[in-house]
Amino acid sequence: MSTGSDLLPVEDARARALALASPLPVEWVRLDEALGRALGADVLAQRTLPPWDNSAMDGYAVRSADLTGPLPVRLAVGETIHAGETPKLELRPGICARIMTGAPLPAGADAVVMQERTRPLQLAEGPAVEILEAVSPGNFVRPRGEDARAGEPLLGRGTPLGIPELGLITAQGMLTVPVPRRPRVAILSTGDELCRADEAPEGRIVDTNAPALALAVARAGGLPTLLGIARDTQAEVSSRLADAQGFDVVLTSAGVSVGERDFVKAALQEQGVEMNFWRVAIKPGKPLAVGRRGATLYFGLPGNPTSSLVTFELFVRPVLRRLLGHSPSAVEPARVPGRLEGELRKPPGLAHYIRVAATWRDGELWARPLATQTSGALRSAASATHLLHFPREASSLAHGGYVVLLPVSWAA
Repeated sequence: MSTGSDLLPVEDARARALALASPLPVEWVRLDEALGRALGADVLAQRTLPPWDNSAMDGYAVRSADLTGPLPVRLAVGETIHAGETPKLELRPGICARIMTGAPLPAGADAVVMQERTRPLQLAEGPAVEILEAVSPGNFVRPRGEDARAGEPLLGRGTPLGIPELGLITAQGMLTVPVPRRPRVAILSTGDELCRADEAPEGRIVDTNAPALALAVARAGGLPTLLGIARDTQAEVSSRLADAQGFDVVLTSAGVSVGERDFVKAALQEQGVEMNFWRVAIKPGKPLAVGRRGATLYFGLPGNPTSSLVTFELFVRPVLRRLLGHSPSAVEPARVPGRLEGELRKPPGLAHYIRVAATWRDGELWARPLATQTSGALRSAASATHLLHFPREASSLAHGGYVVLLPVSWAA
């Protein structure tokens, strides 16, 4: 059994896989198709937003210079301005305007006093208000151009497109956005023991790897295509891989270790794939092969269901995000601090990724290892919220000790 000294460290393996990837060609898509992708080009603002100074509160638009005397200060109310209305009057000394949130400030106003700090009056000569506090210029004012100024950069290339970013682009009146196209991902399972879910098992087991990986690919932003199940011969595996022409990424599961019928690595090489690395100092997922032929990236993932999911999370998902245009630093798996509930032990040599269910308790994230860590059972991934990183050279982790947790994208 390998001690890990002859295997590639996880961080090095991920860096080498990412070095093979670069953003795919740019296409213009509707905004509802861009969520989760990254900008493929700089975007300039088409409009100045907001187009005028406006109020951040319901209250009174004032000239701050009118509030320098003893409080309260009484001001006449010249008009009421609602959101969507245009002010009609310019404020003169001693005059203010009733204003609602989002409404444009009238000319002459430079501040807003929130209504809770005022006392409305109805005088014989008309409406008035007593201002109970002095304010500085800009108080509760959203300045013109705070969000964007026409002609200036709005969002830069590589910016991840979340909901706020797409809202910002929508406000510019843009209907489409430039993003790298979605990666096309082929998925091939291998193994004589496998059958489809709609087939009678008759001594075989249902292939769960391909459907699970297809869901993971789709959640990561890719377009999955299932290539079926290849039987355990080099000829069939090689033939099925030959059918994967034109894809950006090809994923295989099983057949990548050192068994008598593990033909994936040899079949990849037969198809002209230049192997970048094989076997990583990790559990689960040590038998991992990564290579490239032309512009297509190949990942030979382990056959155990949980090993397949873990290696997808640590290596394939970052590559798919890179293909979608995210910067190299933004595709690394997220890490959060937590504390271990219980104790863990292992021999040094391999980095272990323990499936845990993490919950908040007393202001901290406590990680409880799932009852089973068997990589051959999907139950060892079900209910997991995070992967707990058990470092390569460590042999024990104590109860209550601080640990590094990686949120998993497969969680509900």
